[in-house]
Amino acid sequence: MTERYVMDLREADRTRVAVVGGKGAQLGALSRIEGIRVPAGFCVTTDAYRRVVAEAPAMADPLDRLARLDPGDREAIRTLSAEIRRTVEGIAVPGDLAAAIARGLARLGEQAAYAVRSSATAEDMPTASFAGQQDTYLNVVGPAAVLRHVSRCWASLFTERAVAYRLRNGFDHRKVHMAVVVQRMVFPDAAGVLFTADPVTGDRKVATVDAGFGLGEALVSGLVNPDVFKVRDGEVVTEAIAVKQRAVHALPAGGTREVAVDPQRQEQPALTRAQVVRLVRLGRRIEAHFGRPQDIEWCLVGDDFQIVQSRPITTLFPVPAAPDRENRVYLSVGHQQMMTDPMKPLGVSVWQLTAMAPMHEAGGRLFVDVTRRLASPAGRAGLLEMAGRSDPLTRDALETVLERGGFVPELPDDGPGGPPAGGAPAPIETDPAIVAELIERSRASIAALRRDIRTKSGPALFDFLLEAFQEHKRVLGDPLSMQAIMAGMEATWWLNDRLREWLGEKNAADTLTLSAPGNITSEMGLALLDVADVIRPHPEVVAFLQGVEDDGFLDELPKLAGGTEARRAIEDYLDRYGVRCVGEIDITRPRWRERPATLVPVILDNVRNFEPGAAGRRFEQGRREARKKAQEVLERLRALPDGERKADETERMIDRVRTFIGYREYPKYDIVSRYSVYKQALLEEAERLVRAGVLAEEEDVFYLTFHEFHDVVRTGRVDEELIRRREEEFRSYGALTPPRVLTSDGEAVTGAYRRDDVPAGALIGLPVSAGTVEGRARVILDMARADLEAGDILVTAHTDPSWTPLFVAVSGLVTEVGGLMTHGAVIAREYGLPAVVGVVDATRLIRDGQRIRVHGTDGYVEILS
Repeated sequence: MTERYVMDLREADRTRVAVVGGKGAQLGALSRIEGIRVPAGFCVTTDAYRRVVAEAPAMADPLDRLARLDPGDREAIRTLSAEIRRTVEGIAVPGDLAAAIARGLARLGEQAAYAVRSSATAEDMPTASFAGQQDTYLNVVGPAAVLRHVSRCWASLFTERAVAYRLRNGFDHRKVHMAVVVQRMVFPDAAGVLFTADPVTGDRKVATVDAGFGLGEALVSGLVNPDVFKVRDGEVVTEAIAVKQRAVHALPAGGTREVAVDPQRQEQPALTRAQVVRLVRLGRRIEAHFGRPQDIEWCLVGDDFQIVQSRPITTLFPVPAAPDRENRVYLSVGHQQMMTDPMKPLGVSVWQLTAMAPMHEAGGRLFVDVTRRLASPAGRAGLLEMAGRSDPLTRDALETVLERGGFVPELPDDGPGGPPAGGAPAPIETDPAIVAELIERSRASIAALRRDIRTKSGPALFDFLLEAFQEHKRVLGDPLSMQAIMAGMEATWWLNDRLREWLGEKNAADTLTLSAPGNITSEMGLALLDVADVIRPHPEVVAFLQGVEDDGFLDELPKLAGGTEARRAIEDYLDRYGVRCVGEIDITRPRWRERPATLVPVILDNVRNFEPGAAGRRFEQGRREARKKAQEVLERLRALPDGERKADETERMIDRVRTFIGYREYPKYDIVSRYSVYKQALLEEAERLVRAGVLAEEEDVFYLTFHEFHDVVRTGRVDEELIRRREEEFRSYGALTPPRVLTSDGEAVTGAYRRDDVPAGALIGLPVSAGTVEGRARVILDMARADLEAGDILVTAHTDPSWTPLFVAVSGLVTEVGGLMTHGAVIAREYGLPAVVGVVDATRLIRDGQRIRVHGTDGYVEILS
C-alpha cells in the first residue's frame, strides 16, 4: 500500500526517513527482522505535513521568528511554540488527505483502536534520538479521532521541549518535517523498556530490562517504579522487583487511565526470568541488525512480545575499534593533556601520527591501550604508581577493573606485558646547560622544518610531512629530553615524600618551585602582563580594545595615539606564543595568531587589575619565597638526627627540581610550534582545493583524516557525504563525557576518592598547589569570555597551557580534570596559586559568583555562600 500520503510500515526503511520520519523508518526496518513482531500500521508521510502545515501561509512568520530565538530564552520558546501549535491544530485537513488516511485504516482491518505516533525526520538518529520530544497518543478510537490526533502529532513538532532540543543541537526548524505512524493498538499485560547496553555504565555486555504491568506509559511518566533486571551472557545477574501499586490501561471509549493494581499482584514480577532472557535475545537480534546498542520499547501480550519502538542509545560513549575480541582497558589521553573536548578527524589523525605511543580513537577522543601493562605484576605496579601520583581517580578506576578477576589476563613480567620498552630514563647530571642544549636543538629542528616545507605542495607535501612526523617523534623521544623531564618530576616527588616524612610538611615542593627558571608556559602568562604595561598609558587604545569583536583589530591600532606601540607589543607576543590556543593538541583549533581577538579580554583584565612592572615583581617575589623556603627547610633538617645528610640530599634535590622542572613545559611548546607549521601548509593546500572547486570550504578538510586529505589532493575528488556525516558526528560527540578509563565492553569507569578526612559537604579533589584561599568563584568555560577581578578564583573544566594568561589574575584554581604534573598544576605552583584539580562536576556544583574556599594543601573546596 503506497500512496503519496500513506505508506505501509512494511515498505518503510532507513532510506525513506525523509518520507516516513525516524520512527516510521525504524519500525519498518524492525518489521522485517526475522522473529520480531511489530504491530501492523502505516505512515502518514511528510508530504502530507508539508501540504497542510509547512506550506501554510499562516506558518511563514512564526517559523521566521522561531529561527531567531535564543536557545536559552525559555519564556520566548514557551510562548512562540504554544502559538505555533494552536495554529497547526487549527488548519483543516483536506478531503483527499483524510480519505487516504481512512483507506489506510480500512486496510488494517476492523479494529477501532489505534496508536497514533509522531515520527519526525530528525528523530531516532544515531547521533540525536529526540527521545520524548514529540507526542504519542494511545487507544485512539475511530477514524475521526485518528484524524484529529494526526493534526496533534504535526503540532507536537513545535512543543517547547522539541523546539529547545533543535535549537541546542543546531537543527533547522524548516528542514525538519513530521510524518505520523498509525498502528493497531496493543493491549499488553506488561510493558517496558529494554536497553541492550547498560545505560548507566555503558557496558555493552549487560542488558537492562525495565518492566511494569499494563501500558508502558506508567513507566515513562514516572507513575510507578519498574522491576529492573540485568542480563549478562544469557543469565539474569541481578533483579529488583518493585511494589507496583498503579498501572495504565486503555478505556473502551478511547484514551487511557490509571488503575490500582490488585494488592496480591503488586510485588509479583511483571516478567518471569525466562521471559526476561527471551526478551533480551530479541533485543540482541535487533541490536545486531542496526549495528549499535538499542533502547527498545516492548509489550507482552499473553506470552508474545511485540516491539513498538527501537532507537539507538545516543548517550553511550563509543568504544575504540579493536582488531580482535580480547578484553582491553583504555586510558584517556585527554585527561593527561587537559583537553577532554572532542577533536576533529584531522586533529585525531595528526596526533596519532606524531604520538610516541599507539592511540585509539572513540567519540572524537584519544585513548591508550594499557591492557598488557596491567597484565604483568611489574607493569601493573608501575602504571598504578604513576596514575596514583598523577590522578587518584584514574588509579581507582584501574583498580576497580582489576578487582573484577579475569577481565585482565595474567602475564609474567618477562612477557609482552612487562615494563615499558626502554625502562626508566638513565640518571642525568644537574646542569642548566642541558636544558639550554635541549631548547636549542628544538629551535634548530623547527627552523629547518619551516625552511624546508616552504617549497612543498600537492602530494609531495604529504610525503614530506610523513617524514617530518618522524623527526617530530625523534625530538620528543630524545633520551636526554626524557631524562630531563623525569628528573624534574622525580625531584618533586622526592621532596614531597621526604619532607613530609622528616618535617611533617605537606607539598613542600610547591613553594620550592616558585618562579623556577625556563618555564615557557609561566613566562607566557607574565609576558602578557608586559603587553598590558605598554597599552595601559594609552586611553584611546584601551577604549578601542573594549569594543573589539573581530580579528582585524591589529590593522586599526596604528590609527590611534599609542596604537603603533600597542600593535608592536601584541605582535611580538604573537610571534612567540601565537602558536598556542585552547585545545591545542587538536591541530584544527584556531591558534592565537589566527584569532588574536581571543587575547583581548585577558589583556584588558591585566590593564585593569595590575600596576606597571607586575610581571617582574611577581617573578622576583616567587624566587625570594622559594629561596626563603629552602633556607628554612634546610635549617630544620640540620637540627634532626642525621640532619646534615638529610639537608645535603635535600639541597641537591632542590637544585635539581629548580634546574629541570621548568623544562617540563617545553616539549608541549615544541609540539604546538610544529603543529602551527603543519597547519599553515595544510590550509594552503585546502585553499588550492577550494579554488579548484573540489572543496566548498577550506575547513572541510578538518573532517578528513590526514591520509584521506592526501587522497583528495592526489585524486581531486572528495566525498561530500562523508564530510557532512563527520560534521554531524563531531557535534554529537560534544554532548558526551569521556571517561578516565574505558573497557572494551564499553564500561566507562570514573573512579572515586576514598577519603574521610574532609568536612561534610566539601568537594573533594587532588591537592596540587599548596595554600588556602577564599574568594569569589568565576566559573569560566570559554577563555575568550573571561571577566576577572583581583582575588577571583578560577573554576573551569580543564586548563591546558593556553589558560596560563588567566592564572596571573586569579588567587586560586579549581578544575574538574587534572593531575599533579599536568600543565595547570605545574603553573599554579610556579605562580603560588592554591589549586585543587580533579573536582568532579565542579563547574556544575559551584555557581558563578559564589564565595568558596580552596584548600590547596589538603585537596578540597568548601562552598561558603
